[in-house]
Amino acid sequence: MANDLERILAQKLENLLKKTELCLTSQQKSQLVRLVLLLNKWNKAYNLTSVRDPQEMLVKHILDSLVVSPYLQGDRFIDVGTGPGLPGLPLAIINPNKKFVLLDSLGKRISFIRNAVRELGLTNVEPVLSRAEEYMPDHKFDGVLSRAFASLKDMTDWCHHLPVDNGLFYALKGIYQQDEVMNMDDRFQVVEVIKLQVPELTGERHLVKVKKM
Repeated sequence: MANDLERILAQKLENLLKKTELCLTSQQKSQLVRLVLLLNKWNKAYNLTSVRDPQEMLVKHILDSLVVSPYLQGDRFIDVGTGPGLPGLPLAIINPNKKFVLLDSLGKRISFIRNAVRELGLTNVEPVLSRAEEYMPDHKFDGVLSRAFASLKDMTDWCHHLPVDNGLFYALKGIYQQDEVMNMDDRFQVVEVIKLQVPELTGERHLVKVKKM
C-alpha cells in the first residue's frame, strides 16, 4: 500500500514539475516524495497541517514552496514560523549548496523537522526551537523567509535583526494586499512583488520581497 502511494506521488510530482521551469535530480524528487510520506504519517498523530490528502500536499505544500527557489539570492536563509518545515525543507532539498535554519516555537513541529532531516539525509538544515524575536544567531542571513506566518509588519518587526545589511525578506503570500505594505515601518521597503504560478493550485500566490533601508 505504502509503495503504491509512493509511486502515485512520484508520478504526480513528475507531472507537476513539467509545468514549471524547475530542473530536479531523481534523488531530489525522491526526497520530496518521502517528505510528503513523512508529513502524511506524522500528521495523523501530530496534526501538523490541515491538508490531509498526500496528493494535495504535493501541490499546496511542496510545489507552493519550490516555486520560490529561482528568486533566492545568497547562501544562508532562515525560514521563520516554518511549521512542519515549509517552505524550508523543500527548498533545502533542491538547493543543497544553500544553508537553511528552520525556526518554530512549537516543539512537535521541530521534532518532525529533526526526524525528516535525519530520514532524508539533509546536511544543510538546522532546526531551531525559538520565537523569531528571541532568536539571536551567530551569523545573519542573506534571506528571511516566511510562508503564511505573519503580516509584513509583524514579519519585519519581529525579524529585523536577522538579515545581513543587504539581505531580503521573502514573504510568501496569497493575495497581495497593499494595506499590509502601508502598515510596515518606514525602515522597510517592498522591492518587488512577483506573481507565482503553482500548477494545479486554485487561488493567487505572490512573493513579496522586502529590504531594510
